Amino acid sequence: MDYTVLAQTELFLGLGPREVEALLGCLGAYERTYARGEQIMRAGDVTEHVGVVVSGSVNVVVNYYWGDRAIFGHIYAGRVFAETYAALPKRRMLVDIVAAEDADVVFVAMPKLIRTCGKSCPFHHEAIENLVRLSAERSLALARRMMHIAPRTIRERVLSYLSDQATRVGSDRFTVPFSRQQLADYLGVDRSALSHELSKMQHEGLIVTRRSYFELKRGAWGER
Repeated sequence: MDYTVLAQTELFLGLGPREVEALLGCLGAYERTYARGEQIMRAGDVTEHVGVVVSGSVNVVVNYYWGDRAIFGHIYAGRVFAETYAALPKRRMLVDIVAAEDADVVFVAMPKLIRTCGKSCPFHHEAIENLVRLSAERSLALARRMMHIAPRTIRERVLSYLSDQATRVGSDRFTVPFSRQQLADYLGVDRSALSHELSKMQHEGLIVTRRSYFELKRGAWGER
């Protein structure tokens, strides 16, 4: 494991590489590598492990009974996933975790993370505090998606999402973490309908887009 890289992840923020190495020894940590599109966890699984994305990224995906699917979240390198399920013993997962690109993941046992060992290492407490903060941020991310899919029309959903992305990066030019299909899944719309709407918006001078790149035309949108 690369402890220097792990020390830069949000779960271990504030810890040095040596502290991370010592802590992971207490947490039963192990590392796995996944190819793009590979399943990491499946709906119905029971897990006691939190996943830390060391490199690459993963998607949180819901597959509905009749074949439709939706992306509920995109987990970047440095962030964690499955912490809610790992904290609830025997609670089956409702979502799939899928590698959005080639990814390295370190898994940490939640029971060992939330209960300090006999050494009561101060850096163990820091990791717990980081986990609480990350769980709160995950709740905000879910609320953000609910805000984007609340509008009835595709255009309104797109406008909500793109406005939020521009605000988050502080620029009218940005790259989203989704392919067209993934963005359609995230917004809960049909891919062809989304592509048609984006083409219309580009023709009307609202946006410039190429694959995952977007540029919002300030004059068309008004002052933000």
